[in-house]
Amino acid sequence: MITFHVPAMSSRSSVRAISARVCDVAGVRTLEADLVTRTVRVTGPAEPARIRAALAAAGYAADPCVPAGSSIREPRTGGTPMSTQISSAGTPTGHVHAAHDAGYLSGTFPTDPTGLPEATPPAVVELPDGASLELRMAPVAKRLAGTTVRMLAYNGSVPGPTITVRQGGRLTVRATNDTDSDTTVHWHGLRLENKYDGVPHDTQQPIPPGASFTYRLDFRDPGVYWYHPHIREDYTQEMGLYGNILVLPAEPDYWPPVHRDVVLTIDDVLIEDGAIAPFRRSEVTHAAMGRFGNVFLVGGETDHAMTARVGEVVRLWLTNTANVRVFDLHLPGARMKLVGGDSGRVEREEFISHLLIAPSERAIVDVLFEEPGHYTVEHRTPDRSYPLSRITVIPETAEPSLRGSFGTLRSAPELDAERRQLDHWLAAPPDRILAAVAEMDDPSGPAPGWPVTYACPMHPEVVSDEPGRCPKCGMKLLAASPDGAAGHHDMGHDMSTMDHHEAPAVHDHGHGQGLGTGDGIEWEDDMVEVNRLTTPATMRWQLLDRTAGTDRPPVGWSFTTGDRVKIRLVNEMDSDHPMHHPFHLHGAGRFLVLSRDGVPEPNLVWKDTVLLRTGQTVDILFDVTNPGIWMAHCHIPEHMASGMMFTFTVAEGAGA
Repeated sequence: MITFHVPAMSSRSSVRAISARVCDVAGVRTLEADLVTRTVRVTGPAEPARIRAALAAAGYAADPCVPAGSSIREPRTGGTPMSTQISSAGTPTGHVHAAHDAGYLSGTFPTDPTGLPEATPPAVVELPDGASLELRMAPVAKRLAGTTVRMLAYNGSVPGPTITVRQGGRLTVRATNDTDSDTTVHWHGLRLENKYDGVPHDTQQPIPPGASFTYRLDFRDPGVYWYHPHIREDYTQEMGLYGNILVLPAEPDYWPPVHRDVVLTIDDVLIEDGAIAPFRRSEVTHAAMGRFGNVFLVGGETDHAMTARVGEVVRLWLTNTANVRVFDLHLPGARMKLVGGDSGRVEREEFISHLLIAPSERAIVDVLFEEPGHYTVEHRTPDRSYPLSRITVIPETAEPSLRGSFGTLRSAPELDAERRQLDHWLAAPPDRILAAVAEMDDPSGPAPGWPVTYACPMHPEVVSDEPGRCPKCGMKLLAASPDGAAGHHDMGHDMSTMDHHEAPAVHDHGHGQGLGTGDGIEWEDDMVEVNRLTTPATMRWQLLDRTAGTDRPPVGWSFTTGDRVKIRLVNEMDSDHPMHHPFHLHGAGRFLVLSRDGVPEPNLVWKDTVLLRTGQTVDILFDVTNPGIWMAHCHIPEHMASGMMFTFTVAEGAGA
């Protein structure tokens, strides 16, 4: 394989012109073009001088990125030059866009697992009050989807160890960075002392490679929490740096009885040509939609399975650790009961048929298996069903029987009190109004000299002679290439590794994305190439303070401990790319969702993250309890890196 740098290659039409010339050269088997790095990779025994001459004949000067004859890595076989393959899901699948070897593009993080220690199974670490824990971040080699990939791990495992502690306790954690880039650890959802929140330059300095930082954690609230870096989360989380914290309640009967607890992370990862697709060191990519994966992980495994007994009640502590993907979880044949959320139990336990969980949200679900057999945990989108985990129920009866308690729906007294005040807060005007908006530049555009038309990257059938917005999804129309496609270049995610099959639609409509589905959720990346090309320089996500009709970031937001603040979150449709956002408030307090689009929330639960669907308005009641400088942001890391975040201050109240 020979790689050439082609500075003038900037659009789909230029790729076609290059392909037409180079693929006529004897010995060329495949050609792969990357518009981000402006590189062309050619596979075959063709002479580099002839390839360079063909590029020059097409009007494009080129320089080899590596010495002639150097071997980078053998590409996957099959395909035709510049071909677009189509998966069974109807999604374009094409070629990898950067090398998987550290020496190929110095601007990418390494993805080669050679010589790394193998990942170990995640441990459950039960710690008493006042205990200490060593947490080490380092690269590992891990088997995923039939191949060995390079990942990053806490204490050698993906996910990291599950830390189990008691409510009211304290823990000291020394975090050591043995990766090749700066990091911190954010303790997601914990109301802890501000200086240990893990936000670089706000609460601490980054931990450089080879250094350590000591955190002191307080556990005020029962529930399931998680930890992850707060530097380049797009890269570090996808590579495996995440783990759970299980805070056991001080109240003995806080939760209903179960036979067993299972803590599970749900994730996806983008694998191309036998490695996790590379990340650029210098900037975040996939800024428009976030980076969707093409391989699902449950508990860090692609083939997750477990065994249960007849009559067994299993409590699932679930965390969505994906960058952008919302999961809709189904477990046909079993009975599911929702008992808790981000920061404790729900107002009223309820039987559910499925569970919608956004990135960084948590849910606590009790499951009863009444019959022996095989069960499958499924993720369902409007189009398809994807198996995530397989459960085998053996013909052995679990003792003691918990069917009676499982059938009882309990309520939470502390949330009953909040319910009595709900009408007051629903009627009150918002104290703050926060709007989610986006400004998007055209990342590729048409070739010079071609007539300009405009098209929607997500609905290519929508074409216009004038700039504007897509009537189907509200997205800004982008300048289109001569074939009428706005940025749909020859690549895509290979969804075939997901082992999916058809399933009935469970949402409002049968297909499409965002507003087009009627549910305001982007289920897949339907504008793969445009998304991959976007960076914080071309895609500017913002949270704007609309409280006084202004059009500016929320500068100077300040509160006092003891405040209760009604915040209205508005996901504006008048935006270049409206889509869903999981909105997260750091440990200054916790909040209740009051209403969604004016409809009162039917089941209250204390939260730190809420899903804001496309075009949706959500009112929350922020209970401010913790002084310091805190962050609020969209938990899609690519959106956060593109500006969708801000800080606010909390002062100590007079009665503290």
